[in-house]
Amino acid sequence: MLEDLKPDVKDRLETAVMEIFSTSDFHKASIRDIAERAGVSFTTIYKHYGSKEQLLFAFVNIWMGKLTDRIADHLNGIEDLKEKLRKVFWLHLDYYERNEGLGRILFMTLPMQTWMADNSFDQKRRITLIINVLKEGQKEGIINPEIRAGSLLDFMLGFIQRTFFMWIIRGKQNSLTTNANALFEMIWQGMANPDIIEYNYPDIDQDDENSNL
Repeated sequence: MLEDLKPDVKDRLETAVMEIFSTSDFHKASIRDIAERAGVSFTTIYKHYGSKEQLLFAFVNIWMGKLTDRIADHLNGIEDLKEKLRKVFWLHLDYYERNEGLGRILFMTLPMQTWMADNSFDQKRRITLIINVLKEGQKEGIINPEIRAGSLLDFMLGFIQRTFFMWIIRGKQNSLTTNANALFEMIWQGMANPDIIEYNYPDIDQDDENSNL
């Protein structure tokens, strides 16, 4: 549907959709609000989309598609499985920081019921890319084989969502990716096969150990 619009109209709509839905109560926003902000007629928008939900998700698909493209590109250049997942985690945080309005829409202003009712919620290409990495890790015995790959993915994406949410709540004091490596290590501990995780304990002098008995 977006392809039918003139480029300048599409650009104005994209800006208006991002501004309105990232800052307003979803239920109070209307097509008329968007039309007024974008300088596009109500009839034009309604003719192409029929509802504010369809209009929003048309752009969500574009925005999330760009993230998926970045993930696919980076995964092709990384061999180590753990580093693949680290990069996936970092790319999400970096993308949501660069596109804060999208993060606000996905995690704060858009009701989950509305989000789940649209096919955009599945994000099949992005999800498949990450699921395949997780399954590869399970096959190699690196990632816990006792937990469904889908549940491991939910764990990581849920962590990302919470991290973004608290970054906003705490006033964006640092870059969202500042502690990405440390945060990923926490996630990795929850994903890795417990049979191969190495725990590094400080050396304990035998005399000191006996003295504590």
